[in-house]
Amino acid sequence: MKKSQPTTGGEKRCDKVLKSIGDYWALSIIEALGQGERRFCELERAVVGVNPVTLTSRLKKMERIGLIKRRKESAKKMPVAYSLTADGYELLPIAEDIRKFAEGL
Repeated sequence: MKKSQPTTGGEKRCDKVLKSIGDYWALSIIEALGQGERRFCELERAVVGVNPVTLTSRLKKMERIGLIKRRKESAKKMPVAYSLTADGYELLPIAEDIRKFAEGL
């Protein structure tokens, strides 16, 4: 990951990442995208139980901090696709370790 840089309001990038992955569903989204690019409806099916409003919110937040990227299909009515960025892929093993740790509690 990139070095922590101060951002607006004095909040560091590290703090933003920790807040983002601490959000409910965030680790599940990261793990789902770790299997490759997915459209919104595919993410809804992969992250069982998440509602569309929450999924949209988490995706936007993770996109803002650079963990995922959003790609719009060329056709007008085609959906967008989401994938992990290089930073998102670096976070993937950590997300998997957190899940394993939590399952062991």
